[in-house]
Formats: sequence, C-alpha cells, structure tokens
Amino acid sequence: MKIGHIELNVSDPMKSKEFYEKVLGFEVVVDQGDQIIWLKLGEQELLLRPGLDVVHSDSCQKSPFNLVFYTDDLIQKKKELTAKGVEFKGEDQGCPIFTDPDGNWFQLVNPNDH
Repeated sequence: MKIGHIELNVSDPMKSKEFYEKVLGFEVVVDQGDQIIWLKLGEQELLLRPGLDVVHSDSCQKSPFNLVFYTDDLIQKKKELTAKGVEFKGEDQGCPIFTDPDGNWFQLVNPNDH
C-alpha cells in the first residue's frame, strides 16, 4: 500500500486553488468545473473539494492533521511565503507554522535537522 493523494475539504475550491498555486507553488493538474481541483507539488497530488462545516482547531497541536513541507532553507522559504501574504502563527518544535485560507495547518521543516 502507498498514499495515493491527499484530499482537503475547503469552503471555496477556487479561492483555495489560487492560494495553493500562487502562494505555495502547486501546479494545477485538473480543474473539474471549479468544484474539484487537482494539484501537484513534486510527486504529491492534492485534491481540493468543497466541504461543508469544515472544523479546524486554533493550533497545530490540536489539529487532527498537519501537512509538512520540506525545505533545506527555512529562513528563505519563510521570507518568500511572507512576501506572498502568508501569516506565520509561530513555531512548533522550532519549525514555522501557518494555515491556508480555511485553517488547515502547515509546517515548514528542514529534514536535515530532524
């Protein structure tokens, strides 16, 4: 078995598509009528789908899941994302954390430091 893709429930797939494409650098693979958006970053595929009553926590530690992005330069990547409007919410174990427009939690990690 292996992970096929990750699905995220979002309130507005088109708004989220813009964030994932323009801010995080995902490639849009398929746009299925503005409701289902397939994205790709490296080898990983992400599907954005409309979800009602999406519940998110107020911290990454209380969140049911977090997505982790690897980078070998945390400081530079944080500067790049900040310049694109990402608001960092602090750190978790020394790694910068932020959310998407729907409150899904993300973490920047240098895999060489762990």
